[in-house]
Amino acid sequence: MTHNEERGHWVKEGVIGLGVGVLYGVTNVCVGHPFDTIKTKMQAQAGFEKSNMFQTLAKTLRTQGVIGLYRGCIPPLWGSGIYRSSQFAVFEAVYTRLDSPLGRSEIPGTGALQLRVIGAGVIASTTRAIIETPLEFAKVRRQTQQTWHFKDVYTGFGVTWVRTIGLMTTYFILVDSGRRHFPEQFKKPLIGPFLTSGIAATLAWWIVWPLEYMKCQIQSNYGEKVSVIQKMKIVIKERGGFFGLYRGIMPGTIRSFLANGTSMVVMQFAQRKVTELGLRD
Repeated sequence: MTHNEERGHWVKEGVIGLGVGVLYGVTNVCVGHPFDTIKTKMQAQAGFEKSNMFQTLAKTLRTQGVIGLYRGCIPPLWGSGIYRSSQFAVFEAVYTRLDSPLGRSEIPGTGALQLRVIGAGVIASTTRAIIETPLEFAKVRRQTQQTWHFKDVYTGFGVTWVRTIGLMTTYFILVDSGRRHFPEQFKKPLIGPFLTSGIAATLAWWIVWPLEYMKCQIQSNYGEKVSVIQKMKIVIKERGGFFGLYRGIMPGTIRSFLANGTSMVVMQFAQRKVTELGLRD
């Protein structure tokens, strides 16, 4: 679904997805981590509670230099390759395996969206959440300059799982829709996959952003005995109402669009090379 190449066996598609997904994940971190650092500081680090994106950037550069923007990048650098490759591998394998009359059934009123897109999206999202949670915990603690312990690495799994299902299933639905309704644009080198993935990822992040904020809050303050709902109520009350849940959305949007757009260009290039080399035969 994330490519227009002729598909092979579902196991083979899963293995290929695993390989090209590593490229997607590493590219994503290299391009997007500075913006992610700014976003996380705005959401979770003491001293940045009222700073906007530019103030946070300036303060980080002044106190830590450029290297401060890449603080905590090691866990997501190798971790992103793992969980993003896993999400694409699982999605492509399940999507191809569900190539049946039931899997191809179209949901009424959705523009010909097939059941297998949602099914594969949910399973892939769950796989990602299991792998991502400890890596995100380590990253958040490093970005906010706090200590952490291995016994706590699955702090925030529940909200991460729900966030990831909403995020990735929406992403796969939007990419599938773009691929089907705008095939010529999707096939265009560079700009096609860049815009398709960048726009799909950004829209998906906007939908789940309050949960992303709660994930950062819980993982950076894991000693607190406060539920996600209680934390949301506190943020709404103390930080400007409902839109307080969207703190950090600007650097998050820039990161999402640039990182996911660029990563899809790299992954599509790799998918074409796989086909040219005859590895799908």
